[in-house]
Amino acid sequence: MPRPGEYVADGTEGITRVEDLPKAKLVERSRNRRRRPCPQSDRSCYRHRTMQRTLHDLGDLVSQRPRDIRLIYWQHYCCKCKSYFNADMLDLAPPKSHYTHGVIALAVRLAVEDGPPYRAASWHLWRDHRVFVPYATIQNWVEAGGKKAEQRVAAEYLAAVDLDGDGDQDPAVSNRGSNSDAYSVESR
Repeated sequence: MPRPGEYVADGTEGITRVEDLPKAKLVERSRNRRRRPCPQSDRSCYRHRTMQRTLHDLGDLVSQRPRDIRLIYWQHYCCKCKSYFNADMLDLAPPKSHYTHGVIALAVRLAVEDGPPYRAASWHLWRDHRVFVPYATIQNWVEAGGKKAEQRVAAEYLAAVDLDGDGDQDPAVSNRGSNSDAYSVESR
């Protein structure tokens, strides 16, 4: 057992193939509900079939192994809309992603703090958090995060400018009018 402050070499250093990394520790999670409301029609819908999704999460540092979440969920069918929908999993991961929100946030933060070498961020994630993320995936997350942030800021600005929802800029926000023009107080 290593003592505090003692250097212990990483047992996975020098491995060049992903297949040679230690096997992941599986954690089972379930999203099993008999009925769910349809997101389009709000009608209560029965389960149709079971589905499975594997998510890569931050690893277990005690056992020095990565951690995968095997999520078993139900797909529901709406008879009114004639459409299928899945149980809500947005608290764990974005749609169609193989990584949890924690992994994505940590990878983007590491890449932004360390600068452009995404390969270093990928190695840091494996060495310190036992999750393997290809450096090209980290690059895609960083670039997409910048575009999404620009879109979000622009949307928030436009929403703040158009307070009453009529499509024009409100005098309270613009410098063209005075604040007394924005609101009228009715006396009773």
